[in-house]
Amino acid sequence: MRLALGPLALTAGAAGGSSTAQSLCIAHHPQDFVWYTGSCTGHDEPEIDPLSTRPGSAQDLTWIVLPTNGAVQVDSVGPTFWIGGTVTDPNSITTGCTAGGGYNVTYSPNTYTACSPVWEVSKHGSSESAAFNALLTDAATGGPLVMHSGDTITDHQYATPAKDGIHITVTHLSTGHSGTIILNSKVDGPLMPAFDVQKLGNALSRGLVNDAPNSLVWEIGHTGNTTTPAGQFCLPGSSTKPPCYSYNISSWLGFQPLQIKSVTFGDGSSAQSWALVRDFGQALQFQQTKGCTSPMGGFPQYCSTALR
Repeated sequence: MRLALGPLALTAGAAGGSSTAQSLCIAHHPQDFVWYTGSCTGHDEPEIDPLSTRPGSAQDLTWIVLPTNGAVQVDSVGPTFWIGGTVTDPNSITTGCTAGGGYNVTYSPNTYTACSPVWEVSKHGSSESAAFNALLTDAATGGPLVMHSGDTITDHQYATPAKDGIHITVTHLSTGHSGTIILNSKVDGPLMPAFDVQKLGNALSRGLVNDAPNSLVWEIGHTGNTTTPAGQFCLPGSSTKPPCYSYNISSWLGFQPLQIKSVTFGDGSSAQSWALVRDFGQALQFQQTKGCTSPMGGFPQYCSTALR
């Protein structure tokens, strides 16, 4: 069985059906034995996890979020942020979202569209690649579901009795427009939740962090989509691959932040507490010792920081 991560990646300044291609595959930070395919590269991923001990809490969540450009563009600190979760994996592509898990962008200020790449690690050779990717389309128009800065949206990720893959439904609360992606791979079949409960420790064994199944993550350690060079791996203070604003406090303070208004689980309850994988020392994002282990395997992982 291959294990995958299924996020909805909201792309700042992107409008679907674009003509400017971003061929770079921006993948995840690996364990030592996991390697990237094609042009994929790793990066830091500060995340926040809502926690609950209720049955089914990892299989039905609604997020309410969108940030707004200010003196600094939202994507200057990194190319994208995403809301996602862990799924089991027992290739479909539309315009704007590429087979390698990337996306095509044409800049439009304060505008968002979304792709849903699902990342898998092969059990043969430990390569990480995209098992699925699809564009979030507007059910009313058939085109990309276009969102704007300052909008309030709901991102509902849930399983159904049909067991045909995780459903991701995004609804724009002002316009009433919505779209749904179903994580059902033409090659691998339905991509279903890997865990039932949204608690720390329910983490993929091949990941670096012992976190919860579902998270909101901001991908940093890459340049933004609209910088030159665009979407390239970079290190804080680098003089060879500027600009790398991921670790600059002034950059983060230069735009209106993304807001998590609430996270509601399928039974109507809210998060009992929260956990963070956060950046305490600039690039030193994680805990500095691997003191946790996933129940899915014996690989040591960095522990998440639970908040009360």
